[in-house]
Amino acid sequence: MIDPRRIRLLNENHDGQGAVIYWMSRDQRVRHNWALLFARRKAELMQEPLVVLFTLAPSFLHAPLRHYGFMLKGLQEVEADLKALNIPFVLLQGEPERELPRFAEQMRAGLLVTDFSPLNISGKWKKEVAQQLTIPLYEVDTHNIVPCWIASGKQEYSARTIRPKINALLGEFLTDFPDLEPLASPSQQQPVDWNNVYRKLKADPDVPSVEWLKPGEQAAQACLDSFLQNRLASYAEQRNDPNAGATSFLSPYLHFGHISAQFIAIRASKSNAPEADKKAFLEELIVRRELAENYCCYNDRYDSLEGIPAWARESLKQHGDDRREYLYSAETFAAAKTHERLWNAAQRELITTGVIHGYMRMYWAKKILEWSETPRQAFETAIFLNDRFALDGREPNGYAGIAWSIGGLHDRPWFDREVYGKIRYMNASGCARKFDVNRYIARFESQEGRKKTEQQTLFP
Repeated sequence: MIDPRRIRLLNENHDGQGAVIYWMSRDQRVRHNWALLFARRKAELMQEPLVVLFTLAPSFLHAPLRHYGFMLKGLQEVEADLKALNIPFVLLQGEPERELPRFAEQMRAGLLVTDFSPLNISGKWKKEVAQQLTIPLYEVDTHNIVPCWIASGKQEYSARTIRPKINALLGEFLTDFPDLEPLASPSQQQPVDWNNVYRKLKADPDVPSVEWLKPGEQAAQACLDSFLQNRLASYAEQRNDPNAGATSFLSPYLHFGHISAQFIAIRASKSNAPEADKKAFLEELIVRRELAENYCCYNDRYDSLEGIPAWARESLKQHGDDRREYLYSAETFAAAKTHERLWNAAQRELITTGVIHGYMRMYWAKKILEWSETPRQAFETAIFLNDRFALDGREPNGYAGIAWSIGGLHDRPWFDREVYGKIRYMNASGCARKFDVNRYIARFESQEGRKKTEQQTLFP
């Protein structure tokens, strides 16, 4: 059964007669997908055909080839998996607000279903599509375990305030998924011409694809299996050590929707790992991740300095004229050419692998604040670098993480100091107390070390 609280109607239209279209957007998978399950159920009840549609925007928040390549390979797997279920898959290239209403009219659709995203660009698309349709547009939160609008109706102050709200609802929403039933008749839809799709891409080729992390549902499942078998049992103790390889490596898969957070949580809860490790991992997967979703959902300035708490804005303003010992441009940061080897190693990890360890991402962002002319410039640089290189860029976790590091989001005021004001401070000596920084630097400092890291599989 699909909990109706996961579903909301984005316009006032009633179900019509005609095909059911699932506009797949954020959650690019076939299994464990409440939005697809809802669309399938609607098609069955209405005795109408079901079509899965993906609209490929020519440029999504300046995403480079690294991100488009990862996404398109995952979508090729989606097409194959849907074909095995006799469900047609259509990919349209163009702006969703133009392509979707046109396709719905062409199909004489009876209703449209889509998945949830709190980002402004997604909200804009859905608002414009909903206004043009004469049929209903349903939105289903299949990305979060507790639907974002059910967990809270306002921006939460911190993990402390949202945790009890989520925990109170987990028993109702953390349920197993029903199977997706195939359609009775084979799809007559022509396969996607993927070569033509790639030819029409306008993505920046200067950030190439990575080879160590394979996209798609099967690869995401393999990554989860490896984590549960080999690394979850040491997660609580070793997760903040970038050298330990104790993290899940699931964030790119969660970002592209290749795997369900709900499915991960169920598998982790049932694992044989120690309770302390499961608790630490589920705190990050559920509470912290859904806190970031809450931030972007209820604060439309999530990607700018205006979105941070008032106390932090005021404190940074008071220290705006403080002397900075070092000043770097966005281009210098991007090239990993600062004076500090540890920061450069973190940036090279991001460039080389497409990910950055969570602890190092905090340090990375805070040093951008310390070495930029203004907090605003620091915020914009951090967003630019994260969205350009990270496979989990343009994501609530990234926006919230940068807002925490630079702007005190979900944190409290600390001791006042130069440049940072009352923002929590981090330095290299603090990193050295937690892990072997020289070992971390060595992995990414030399060309040989970077090449070896790029070629190796980072999880067993």
